[in-house]
Amino acid sequence: MRCGFLEGRGAVKTLYFGGGTPSLLSADEFRAIRAILDSVFDLGAVEEFTVEVNPEDVVTCGDLLPALKQVGVNRISMGVQSFCDRHLRWMNRRHSAATAMEAFKRLREAGFDNISIDLIFGFAALEEGEWLNTLQRAVELAPEHISAYQMSIDPESTLAELAARGKYSEPDDETCARQYAMLQEELDKAGYGQYEISNFCRPGRHSRHNSAYWDRTAYLGLGPAAHSFDGNDHRQWNNPSVEGYCSALESGILPSSGSETLSDRDIYNERIMLGLRTARGVEKELISDQGILEKAGERFRIPRDKFFICDSIIEDYLH
Repeated sequence: MRCGFLEGRGAVKTLYFGGGTPSLLSADEFRAIRAILDSVFDLGAVEEFTVEVNPEDVVTCGDLLPALKQVGVNRISMGVQSFCDRHLRWMNRRHSAATAMEAFKRLREAGFDNISIDLIFGFAALEEGEWLNTLQRAVELAPEHISAYQMSIDPESTLAELAARGKYSEPDDETCARQYAMLQEELDKAGYGQYEISNFCRPGRHSRHNSAYWDRTAYLGLGPAAHSFDGNDHRQWNNPSVEGYCSALESGILPSSGSETLSDRDIYNERIMLGLRTARGVEKELISDQGILEKAGERFRIPRDKFFICDSIIEDYLH
């Protein structure tokens, strides 16, 4: 869980429950967590309270949605990934396309008017017609926000093992670029603005919490493996082990397992890397040579049609 803080104040601006499967918590556990947070933090200024959910939990846990409403959740992020059952089975997801659609319907019926769904592209089994169908079905649901990520191979994942044994090969860059262009085109036609490489939203429905990361706003991470940032030059991260995290707290010590202090060069590179991921770009004084970038007021940004190759572009501006 992460809290985003207002600059210069102790008040919390955003709350985000994620980085795991919070929808597995019971209604009583959600209420208990909210009570603890209220006892420690000033939550009177919270603008956005997001919880990540899985579609199957929304459909099967009857008291989940009322509990989320009760504790003040006003934004839902749901991991749909695909509207193709063949792909969902390949990803070892527990839900089906029909379950995802039913979950979305129930979220609406429960009164949630700010819903984000996650999609995945750029994997070997994905055909362009299937990707177009997933995009069209997502648009038909009309969520306020859509995030879409290219699949990558985690070194510790089953997919990495399959790749090592020659049983999986990533699609080539040209294929992934076409799928990314389809994503941009379909969501643009449907009225979604792209405000970051992987994120699209209806007007005014950007993720305030995630936007704070790209702006380098201070945040506090609570829970195993959670990271915290002071908004300037210091980061720290918690023990990734649930047992180790709880043991530290029971012993009255902070569960931190590491930290770093950023140099001026690190801070500059972060500002460039994070800022150029967004449609706003970076302040023009940070860039000495415009190069491929385009001017947007007093800022420089990567042209939207070059977002797919943003990593190679950003690399040219790092020190």
